[in-house]
Amino acid sequence: MAMNAEAAELLAINALGWLAAQEDLLGVFLGSSGASVDDLKTQAQNPEFLGAVLDFLTMDDAWVVAFCDTQHISYDTPLIARQSLPGGGQMHWT
Repeated sequence: MAMNAEAAELLAINALGWLAAQEDLLGVFLGSSGASVDDLKTQAQNPEFLGAVLDFLTMDDAWVVAFCDTQHISYDTPLIARQSLPGGGQMHWT
């Protein structure tokens, strides 16, 4: 299943909003990404930054479940969206 870039960006923006509302988790994201609170506003339309948001979100199943439950979407949707953003192509290790 594929997702177009516009839909993927919209989902990532929703994930960013969800992340911003999770005070403890937001601090983890900012610390691990090196982003600032100002970056959340200025980079919200940057597909590469949005890809990083989905990379972070998909690191933990509990985060994925919590986000997807609030959005009423399938648990695989963030990963599908990530693959549609820059740098999200599937890795082939062989």
